[in-house]
Amino acid sequence: MSTRRKSMPAPAAEAPRRAADRIRDTAFELFYREGIRAIGVEEIVNRAGVTKPSLYRAYESKDELVADYLRDYHQRFFQRFEAPAAEHPDDPKAQLLAYLDRLAVRASSEGYRGCGLTNAVIEYPDHAHPAHQVAVDSKQALRERLREMCRGMRARDPDELADSLLLLLEGCYVSGQTFGEGGPARVLGTAARRLIDAAL
Repeated sequence: MSTRRKSMPAPAAEAPRRAADRIRDTAFELFYREGIRAIGVEEIVNRAGVTKPSLYRAYESKDELVADYLRDYHQRFFQRFEAPAAEHPDDPKAQLLAYLDRLAVRASSEGYRGCGLTNAVIEYPDHAHPAHQVAVDSKQALRERLREMCRGMRARDPDELADSLLLLLEGCYVSGQTFGEGGPARVLGTAARRLIDAAL
């Protein structure tokens, strides 16, 4: 008798999950590269290779898909932002500067489209819109994290330093898209170092 196991058919629940994953991944790429309002449901399902009913089984509306995209963006952002902590434990200044140095390179590269969350706040100025709410909540979390890091640096006024650094960050997101390679984004780390040194 053969001991080989017969391949089991995939559970029925897997197909919708895979479709939802393709929808989410495709939407992430298109929303970031082209802008949220510029991309319709038809383009998402065509690029993802799924049907429109598959999209509406996974998401009740485009707004819900947009909110999911922004929550995903928030999670990916904070993974990148906190990654230098492994290299520089207990050193918030070094952690922050490591992130900013990497951002300066990325923001000066071709194809950079800034921060998806910042872009969403601009695209959706209505405070009641889910996209606006998710994006603003993420920015508030970043502001609080910067304040925490500035307290760890023993800044004279940690809240003021945090807000100043946040202004640099947001300026980098926009100028990176505007000027590209060789633009102001390349000096982000230098500007942050001067700001931090003056505030300690």
